[in-house]
Amino acid sequence: MAIYRDFDQTALDTQYNCGGMVPDAQDHVAGWVSESARARASLACDLDVAYGAGTAERLDIFPAGTAGAPVMVFIHGGYWRSMDKSDNSFPALAFVPSGVALVSINYALTPMVRLEEIVEQCRGALAWVWRNATSFGGDASRLYVSGHSAGGHLTAMMMATDWPEWDGDLPADMIKGGAPISGLYDLEPIRLTYLNDDVRLDAAEARRNSPIHHAPRGPRWMAITTGGAESSEFHRQQAELVARWSETELKTNVVDAPGLHHFNVVSQLGDPESAYFQAVREAIARDDEGSR
Repeated sequence: MAIYRDFDQTALDTQYNCGGMVPDAQDHVAGWVSESARARASLACDLDVAYGAGTAERLDIFPAGTAGAPVMVFIHGGYWRSMDKSDNSFPALAFVPSGVALVSINYALTPMVRLEEIVEQCRGALAWVWRNATSFGGDASRLYVSGHSAGGHLTAMMMATDWPEWDGDLPADMIKGGAPISGLYDLEPIRLTYLNDDVRLDAAEARRNSPIHHAPRGPRWMAITTGGAESSEFHRQQAELVARWSETELKTNVVDAPGLHHFNVVSQLGDPESAYFQAVREAIARDDEGSR
């Protein structure tokens, strides 16, 4: 019996079981951990900085080393229920040498908190970075956000946030651009999978927190990617977000990632030679040129 589109329960669960599709998934995660440790050992950093009162509301800062640098905030994945910012320092290895500060953030995990609390915590982290960017040599007027998987979902939610409504001292264009990777932009199928044992979405909460039901507010551009070897549902998720958001003024760049799967597509963000990193960095550079 189909429970979502043409998928029965087993088929839908399989579509979103990323680890089950990649036999050596844990080897790739170990690679993130190793590269992240290398980033913390080789780059200047300020770790476990509080952005809120909760024990999980912490972030790691990798300054660019020059005053007035653009700032990229990275939001880790793990289906909102696992992983940690310390496993996701590796994008700093590409961004910092290119003159962009990198901030990797944590948030509380399900099932200890509901998804809407995670979204609120991420908003708090972005607001903290905007208010405190100058303290680590960043330029608050050049703030960007990226994330992988669940972090891709949270990236899109940040791009769709009405910042002045959320907090009156924040500008509408607080985030200038976003780079979601293999994100979940329609949460209705997530509500119907095994993942909901932890995420605990109801239908209304799934809709409120699905970026496909919101418009981007403020960002100028989006560079988006999904691994070519990922499931059809991940490709549908991206295609629907791109279709809806392309109806707005947002400039969207879909970067193909042929042959990549859910666990190595994000590694592009730590590789300065990858097509995806270069697309993101070039978009930031165009912003710099346009502001002159």
